[in-house]
Amino acid sequence: MERQDDNELWDILGRAPEPTLSPFFARNVLRKIRQEATGFGRARYWFSLRRLVAASAVAVVVVGMAIATHHPVSQRASANDSDVVAKIDPQDYDVVADLDELIAWDENTVWEEKPTL
Repeated sequence: MERQDDNELWDILGRAPEPTLSPFFARNVLRKIRQEATGFGRARYWFSLRRLVAASAVAVVVVGMAIATHHPVSQRASANDSDVVAKIDPQDYDVVADLDELIAWDENTVWEEKPTL
C-alpha cells in the first residue's frame, strides 16, 4: 500500500503513539510459553481421575444394559409347563379340591369364632 492510496489512514497512523513494551516483555513471553501445557500435560488433563471415574461408570452402565437387553430368554420353560400339566395324575385333582374345601372352611370358621379377649 502506498501513501498516495490512502492519505487519511497514514495520517492517523502517524499520529498514533508507538507501542511501548515492558522491559520484561521477553521474559513474560517465555514464561507463558513454558507454562503452556505440553502434549503430555494435555493428555494428563484429559485422563484426570474425575473423567476416568465418570467414563468407567458410563461404560459399566452401557455394558450392563447391553447384557440385560440381549440376554436370551429361554422359551423351553413354557413348553415344559404344558408337559407338567399333562402328567398330573387325576388323584391330584381330588387332593387339590379337598385343599380348596379346607381353606374355605378355615376362612369361615375364623370369622365365626368370638374373640376370648
